[in-house]
Amino acid sequence: MSEEHEVEPSATEAPQIDPVIQQHLEDYLGYLLYQRGRSENTVRAYETDLRSLFVFLASQRVTGLDQVTIEELRGWLVRMQEEGLGRTTMARRISAVKNFFVWADRQDLIAEDPALRLQAPKKERRLPHVLQTGQVERLLTDIKEPRTAPSTSSQTSADNPAGQDGAAPSEKDAAVAVRNQVIGELLYASGLRISELVSLDVGDVDFERRALRVLGKGNKERMVPFGIPAQRTLEFWLRQAREVLASANAENALLVGARGGRLNVRQARKVISDALDRLGDTSASGPHALRHTVATHLLDGGADLRAVQEFLGHSSLATTQLYTHVSVDRLRQSYQQAHPRA
Repeated sequence: MSEEHEVEPSATEAPQIDPVIQQHLEDYLGYLLYQRGRSENTVRAYETDLRSLFVFLASQRVTGLDQVTIEELRGWLVRMQEEGLGRTTMARRISAVKNFFVWADRQDLIAEDPALRLQAPKKERRLPHVLQTGQVERLLTDIKEPRTAPSTSSQTSADNPAGQDGAAPSEKDAAVAVRNQVIGELLYASGLRISELVSLDVGDVDFERRALRVLGKGNKERMVPFGIPAQRTLEFWLRQAREVLASANAENALLVGARGGRLNVRQARKVISDALDRLGDTSASGPHALRHTVATHLLDGGADLRAVQEFLGHSSLATTQLYTHVSVDRLRQSYQQAHPRA
């Protein structure tokens, strides 16, 4: 009679999360989505962070939340350090885990909270990269230039056509260029998150008050102003260019992809990332650089910190205060360059 033995999972195969813990995870994600009103993106981020712990617990043969101790949690921290995760990522994951165990304790799923004494590493203080005014002007000029899409275009290349072949841009290429200009103008004029931008509907634009109705994090609605250049670009887009791209799938979406449906975050991000790459004289990357930039420019111009907080949709003033450090650094640089006794 052969002796039975456990089959160990291969090194490349992630351990399976215990079914009971998996059910608790799904219940918690539902709580975040439906009771706390968290956005789908936020809930997905929580799921990713919590799964990193639960997979680790499965590798340690932990089969219930009541078996989790501070020792297991510290072992998880060591594993993340061994994987080379940054302090910011680790701090975010620890925050997600602590929030989960607070919920589990309230649901009487555990006798005591094992994460109470779990401490996150101090976050690295990284000041955001900010564009100079001249760089912003160059970016907004560059982004509105039509670029002829390659003949073997996919949706990505069509939404961000690359390269000039000498031929005049087609009507579709010209419409894409106008839409790209709207992306750049609104991100800089209104400091939107890229997810907020692509979620806008045509009806969210108030031309009379020159403002956007934006649904931000936590489903919080705010009105955000935009300037005259953005207004002109928006009016031209809605009057002449949007109809070139839009299909029935676009419905009421303000921004439309080359295939006719609502533009998605990945496509919009690529438009800005490529434009920043073409500048060639900045380390700023991605659409959030424009959000950093407008916040800093507002504070440089004397805007009130709380007004900037409301403008950006920050729930905490501490988040907005990061930009005061950027403004002070820029002031110090100008002082050292210009003051005779600096």
